[in-house]
Amino acid sequence: MGILYDDVVIISPPEKDGDPTLLTVNCPDKTGLGCDLCRIILFFGLNILRGDVSTDGKWCYIVFWVVGKQRTRWSLLKKRLIEACPSFSSASGISYYRSDLQPSKPSDVFLLNFCCHDRKGLLHDVTEVLCELELTIKKVKVSTTPDGKVIDLFFITDTRELLHTKKRKDETIEYLTEIMGDAIISIDIELVGPEITACSQAPPFLPTAITEDVFDLELPDLARGGTLRSDYVSITMDNLLSPAHTLVQIMCQDHKGLLYDIMRTLKDYNIQISYGRFTAKPRGKCEIDLFIMQADGKKIVDPNKQNSLSSRLRMELLRPLRVAIVSRGPDTELLVSNPVELSGKGRPLVFYDITLALKMLDTCIFLAKIGRHLIGDREWEVYRILLDEGEGLSVPRNKVEEGVWKMLMGWE
Repeated sequence: MGILYDDVVIISPPEKDGDPTLLTVNCPDKTGLGCDLCRIILFFGLNILRGDVSTDGKWCYIVFWVVGKQRTRWSLLKKRLIEACPSFSSASGISYYRSDLQPSKPSDVFLLNFCCHDRKGLLHDVTEVLCELELTIKKVKVSTTPDGKVIDLFFITDTRELLHTKKRKDETIEYLTEIMGDAIISIDIELVGPEITACSQAPPFLPTAITEDVFDLELPDLARGGTLRSDYVSITMDNLLSPAHTLVQIMCQDHKGLLYDIMRTLKDYNIQISYGRFTAKPRGKCEIDLFIMQADGKKIVDPNKQNSLSSRLRMELLRPLRVAIVSRGPDTELLVSNPVELSGKGRPLVFYDITLALKMLDTCIFLAKIGRHLIGDREWEVYRILLDEGEGLSVPRNKVEEGVWKMLMGWE
């Protein structure tokens, strides 16, 4: 027996305009739960102003104070947050939570392919529709023909697991056709088998020229152009304050998905949080206190482990993504990348933010590819976007880089 289904996640609306919405999660604990919840909150376009986490290792209580878009679908958010918690069973028609988890099977992959006449902002408009429909873009290849037509191939999965049905497929095509209007020439969605998915995989390793442009895995003393990293990060670890936990104190500049970046790093290190508090301060600063322990229930006392965790946290907070503008002969390529969780999940809304930033900069896309590659000992999601310069790029390259970076970091 457990708690009632509707009590697992409670969403309390703000008491007055301008106040944050309160999200309360009360469920069995699991390592990485905070990461999974923060990823969902980030996907829904919400910013976390404050957070409190407490757990005894078996049961957890989490509270987030969030703000975001007026069009937030709160009932759908609640459903997705509940699904991220340990599963529920049904007894006598009433749903209760239980702590045993069943491994989920990989989602089916579908190929969305369409051809249409090109226009500015088209790719972002399509991406926005897919996000609204909870269709996750796994890979994409976008190309422009000499006669001004666009051929787009999107490999997508469906969060709702319904894209195999005629109703869901027709709904998706209807929404996309509406957003493209008279520009649409043809559109189709089909289930693809593992052999097609395998053929569409990007090569595991990127060319050296690209890795040198983007993946400086050591933190530079100075950020080129001031756009490649946040202002500062301070991380201290203390083993004296608590008899059972290592205290990690972080002070840093706020950015979109900050708490997600911390939580995914701890999840990848298999670190458990017993108590945590996150607070956004004036002038875009944040303070985070975390009482943590290893999977064996012990403190982190090994200096090498402390340094490794501290260095990774510092890197992820200073440079949660990589953004660079590089020359490819006569062409200009925008490169954006983010690390993939060990669970295989990528960062939400990256392609959405990239295309939105380029749309706002009035910059067209000639060719776009998304793939996953191994760099160092980690897997990265890499977005390679060839800009359509036409008679010349009207926006300076450094402004494009800065605009995309600020959009991704939530500083626009």
